[in-house]
Amino acid sequence: MEMTDNSPRDNFPEVADRASDATTRPTALPIKPPSSSAGWKIIPETLELRERIKRAAVDYLAGVDRSKALTRAQLQQWAQDLLIRLGLGEQYLGFAAVCLSNEFWREQLMAIDFTKRLLLLPHCLKHAEGCPADYDEFGLDCRKCGACTIADFKTRAEDLGYKVLVAEGTPIVLKIILSGQVDGIVGVACLNVLEKALDKVLQVQVPALAVPLLSSNCKNTSVDVHWVQEVIALRAVPPAVQTRSYLPLLRAANDLFAGELETLAPRLRSPSANHDPLALTETIAYDWLRQGGKRFRPFITLAAYDALQGAPATCRKEPVSFPVPVKRIALAIEVFHKASLVHDDIEDNDAYRYGQETLHRQYGIATAINVGDYLIGLGYRLAARCRNEMDGAACSDILHKLAEAHMKLSEGQGAELAWRDAADKTLTPLDALKIYALKTAPAFEAALYAGLRLAGPGHQYEKPVAEFCRHLGVAFQILNDLQDWDGDDDNKLLAGQDILSGRPTLLLALALEGLPAPQRQMVLHLLEQTDVGVERLETVRRWFESAGVFARAEQLVEKHRARAEAVADEIQPDSLRELLYYLVDNVLVRRRRQPEDASPEAPFRPTVSIPLSLAVVH
Repeated sequence: MEMTDNSPRDNFPEVADRASDATTRPTALPIKPPSSSAGWKIIPETLELRERIKRAAVDYLAGVDRSKALTRAQLQQWAQDLLIRLGLGEQYLGFAAVCLSNEFWREQLMAIDFTKRLLLLPHCLKHAEGCPADYDEFGLDCRKCGACTIADFKTRAEDLGYKVLVAEGTPIVLKIILSGQVDGIVGVACLNVLEKALDKVLQVQVPALAVPLLSSNCKNTSVDVHWVQEVIALRAVPPAVQTRSYLPLLRAANDLFAGELETLAPRLRSPSANHDPLALTETIAYDWLRQGGKRFRPFITLAAYDALQGAPATCRKEPVSFPVPVKRIALAIEVFHKASLVHDDIEDNDAYRYGQETLHRQYGIATAINVGDYLIGLGYRLAARCRNEMDGAACSDILHKLAEAHMKLSEGQGAELAWRDAADKTLTPLDALKIYALKTAPAFEAALYAGLRLAGPGHQYEKPVAEFCRHLGVAFQILNDLQDWDGDDDNKLLAGQDILSGRPTLLLALALEGLPAPQRQMVLHLLEQTDVGVERLETVRRWFESAGVFARAEQLVEKHRARAEAVADEIQPDSLRELLYYLVDNVLVRRRRQPEDASPEAPFRPTVSIPLSLAVVH
């Protein structure tokens, strides 16, 4: 970015160099988190201070290499450094991070056509009482009112060509991005919502600018109006350098199910008006394949294949294409995953998946088991079909890896079921980690190996890929354990569900190892109960805290993260190493669960001013 003569650069010696250095990946993550979540909630009190931080962010990132993907660790490091140089406290960490992220993406957002941008607005900007605007399937009809800032922003953006979404949550945003109809985002929200949205933005590396609300009380709040109007209207020619992004690959994985499913995996039977019973299993299976899910495993396969081709897809903004065998294998990876979910839901007696009843609740256990078995067969049929379309040895190697992963997954799940049924609930941390290594790592390994093997012999990658995925899978599972105790901000989700369902978690194993005998016996007693009150679970939480269970689990996450990164450090070529770093950064993120993701009893209902087909992207 060209600096003007009145730039504050002189007040920040060597700042630009520090920012540029921060784009290289550290061998560890020495980022110290703020002492509390307050750093993501406090807005600078005066307009003068907000503008000062915004100007400093512009100067700080002058000359930074924007071709490299932005990570949360880098952003936090920059924000901490910027606040130190400004002589400000960490309470403004969130605001500084937003300003730096905005500056990183500004030029690329400006180059995106207005018709490919999405404006996100919060409900709380409207007048809480007396809002006369009507709701219909296309959202708030603000043009008939114009009495609040939502109307001003919405009308201005729509006149330019924006798509506008007025909503209270962010889960729908990733689906909209993956649909391919949006390439850039302008968002207005409170800081704690922006913190959650940041993970999604960094996952897809989509150009995004955000304006924080001046308070987070969710009622008649306010915002720097001039700032919102400014970012809505930003427009410029494309910059010379654009950030490499995995968004084209994420979209390609999504398209396997959004548009290509029945081309790559043609149905053997067509549903008839007479409801042919022979077509019932196939119909349920294909409907299930289109339901929900992040499609992250097929993404891994496509991205691994692309990495060994020199990663051309990460530098493109238009849709990317892959050979049919590559797409079929990627599709098979997800089909196996969806089969395992059907069976897991039965074994765990889960009631909901993707916001609706699980298959065994809808159709009965016997039918659900049969659909899961059908999906396993479909997965192997997809993989085996490639024997005539690519090297037969590659097809054989991939089939072997898929079968091996399938068996390991079953062993891990079997060990968990055996523990649940056993009278003796003794569990050591090593026992839990062995189950984790079998339940999670093989799926990652199969997805990654398949993409590499499709690109060539790949024998040199087998051992490091297995080691990398083992550490990644174990850390991912431990994070899931920790997130189980997070609940949610509105207390709609009960923390400690793993205790209620009697799962052999690492947290339980650490507690049984570290608690005094009386408390250990009480925890074991809880595992036998079917009705445990919230008060008792809070007591268990305090016991876990007193035994250092949560802290030890977090240390283990960082240990396995570091070991996964150490494997990645030695991988060549650079494009594959960067993919492994990306997987670590995006798989090992601790996300607070949101009620709308968990149960259909309080479904997320976005108010949209765009066709509903866009808001319901599979």
